[in-house]
Amino acid sequence: MNMLRDPKPRPNHRKYIDILRRMTPQERIDTAIELTENARYLFRVGLRERHPNLSDEELHELYLKQMAKWHNRNY
Repeated sequence: MNMLRDPKPRPNHRKYIDILRRMTPQERIDTAIELTENARYLFRVGLRERHPNLSDEELHELYLKQMAKWHNRNY
């Protein structure tokens, strides 16, 4: 039994790795930044959908509190 086998099929994983290898270091950094910004944006949209009655300031405070949890910081 192979304990290192990935339980989730990833048919495009090889293509993804090949694309990453062809990128310059700056392109990889730019892509990482873009993905991070997109994830944060989607998180904020999700918070707004779950808490439609919060003011923008309250929503921002909730966002910061959740981000702090993810980063293991106590703000």
